[in-house]
Amino acid sequence: MTPHGARAGEDAEDLDVEEVLALVKNSNGNHLPDPAARRETDSARTPHQPDSAAGPGTRHRATPWPEARALAERAGRSATRAARRAPVSAPLDTALGLTLAAPLDALTDLPSFDTSAMDGWAVCGPAPWHVRDEGVLAGHAAPVPLTDGEAVRIATGARIPPDTSAVLRSEHGRTDDKGRLYAIKDVVPGQDIRPRGQECRTGDQLLAVGTLVTPAVLGLAAAAGYDTVSAVPRARAEVLVLGDELLTQGLPHDGLIRDALGPMLPPWLRALGAEVTAVRRVRDDADALHQAITTSDADVILTTGGTAAGPVDHVHPVLSRIGAELLVDGVKVRPGHPMLLARVTETQHLVGLPGNPLAAVSALLTLAEPLLRILAARPAPEPYTMPLRDAVHGHPHDTRLVPVVLRGDEAVPLHYNGPAMLRGIAAADALAVVPPGGARPGQEAELLDLPWASGGIGVCFT
Repeated sequence: MTPHGARAGEDAEDLDVEEVLALVKNSNGNHLPDPAARRETDSARTPHQPDSAAGPGTRHRATPWPEARALAERAGRSATRAARRAPVSAPLDTALGLTLAAPLDALTDLPSFDTSAMDGWAVCGPAPWHVRDEGVLAGHAAPVPLTDGEAVRIATGARIPPDTSAVLRSEHGRTDDKGRLYAIKDVVPGQDIRPRGQECRTGDQLLAVGTLVTPAVLGLAAAAGYDTVSAVPRARAEVLVLGDELLTQGLPHDGLIRDALGPMLPPWLRALGAEVTAVRRVRDDADALHQAITTSDADVILTTGGTAAGPVDHVHPVLSRIGAELLVDGVKVRPGHPMLLARVTETQHLVGLPGNPLAAVSALLTLAEPLLRILAARPAPEPYTMPLRDAVHGHPHDTRLVPVVLRGDEAVPLHYNGPAMLRGIAAADALAVVPPGGARPGQEAELLDLPWASGGIGVCFT
């Protein structure tokens, strides 16, 4: 490991992922409860039970949408505490989208020497100046000092010769027939010189723990002398695509349909900060599903379909068979009502997505996003609202998530927003959260950004 990588790792030795998460949450201005109090709250909560456990004729107890998201966050914190994951030393070319687990402190002054901010001449004293024959280029050794009345051609980024008064830009200088250099504008001492340490001094904190690693962060880390950064490791996610009716290529035929979720989920999960370890296709067979779940070493397993109570919906029975704890069993949201969240072990969770594509997206944003965000110690997005241009029909009792495009200062609801449709979400910038009963034109609605439309790190799909 390089010395720079070692420096990053040493700074993080006393911070595990849970502590990074605490710093991230506190930096967002949210109160972080005492860990013991959280454990008591977690253990005291009675998990939602599936219909099969509730008894014949018992109405399904779905979780309100906001509470479901909060439960997913709580599950992430519980798993983080149990796992006690240590930060990783990530090379810069693999760190995009991770969260810093140690402060990014400058390992050098920036710039580390006086440099020229422009192409032109380094000059000493008043004009006119005699110009040296050889110029000064970036990346070369320290140049010879200038004497009074002397100038030297210099490139942007090159080291400033000792005793330089200023840099004269190329467009601000002229030479006479004797080769003497004159300025056509006043020369101010120190102009167009970037002095050593102008941006930072060695040891200055450039970025705090909990900062999301963006392309700009990678550039700053490299400029500051880092080869690696200490970061929260990515949560491992595995996708189990369930169903005998799914095709992976060609046109739908003979009752078979194309699998839309297999191609869609892995990049979406990567945009949420996860490492997708596998996408496995599982036939409609309870034993096959049991084998797939019990042999997975992922932190988060995502299943597609099979969460209802049909003849081949095996997710609930298999979870019961392995003793998993149902934390969320149905959510009061449309589409995506039959989604679920289960704790398989202390450190492993399963998110059951409905099989309809837009319903699966709804479950992804309701349960998987908060869970994965906490596991990645990413800061929570700032909530925001926009007025809806058009009225949106609502469900009498459930929240609706409706694809919208942003036009000026309004959110425009899109058509093709049925549970099985992807046409609306494919064109969308966000999902509007529509309360029970619907929304009128001009009503403010909370928006959930999509990774590729929000300007966030997710656009890189790392």
